[in-house]
Amino acid sequence: MSGVVRLFVVSPDTHSERRLELHVTIEKLKDKLELITGIPSTNQVLSLYNSESDSEALATLSDDNKQLGFYGVRDYQVLRVGDTNPSVSFTGQMTDVSQVDKFELTPEEYARRQDTVLAYKQRHQMGRFAPKTEESVVDDEIPADIMIGARCEVESTEPGLKKRGVVRFAGPTKFSQGVWIGIEYDEPIGKNDGSVQGERYFSCRPNYGVFVRPDKLKVGDYPTEDLDLDDEEM
Repeated sequence: MSGVVRLFVVSPDTHSERRLELHVTIEKLKDKLELITGIPSTNQVLSLYNSESDSEALATLSDDNKQLGFYGVRDYQVLRVGDTNPSVSFTGQMTDVSQVDKFELTPEEYARRQDTVLAYKQRHQMGRFAPKTEESVVDDEIPADIMIGARCEVESTEPGLKKRGVVRFAGPTKFSQGVWIGIEYDEPIGKNDGSVQGERYFSCRPNYGVFVRPDKLKVGDYPTEDLDLDDEEM
């Protein structure tokens, strides 16, 4: 028979698997467990369980002169180490975060510190502090020549292809930032009926409406033509 047993040693602040010698006395075992659990040997109460879910102990290891093997311990049973005087060893307090004073800062104090993630992002121009590129700049004014009812031609990515219609809306929207121009096409080549995401900006027949940025169209006396779609539209 092996002279060593594997036990789960459990205390209010620790949980570990240990190889323990069967011939060690309970007194010597408590000395070893003090280093593991932080509970003084004189304050320890040792109980043996079949498993951690068991509520009833198989034995209480109360005789300091007995050897561990006397209690018939088997591999992977549970040795619970109780504390008769937790005020001395601070049992349970090391894992109770409710007793820890929290370091708190107001938003203003946090913004003034130079050792924070916020300060790092500001120094390195990351995230919302990154310089805006030309692509991120949106129109916030309506060009003077874009008026409701004006004929217009929308930019197309295909050479020789023209998209023409009438300006029906000009201004900010709820579906995206900046100014958008709502157009009623001459042909059913649009993407909506003047409404986007349940919000109506103008009215036209289904698939005749489209929204584009001001820089994607030109206003002028354009005759009616058959047109096509492009990826610059909403």
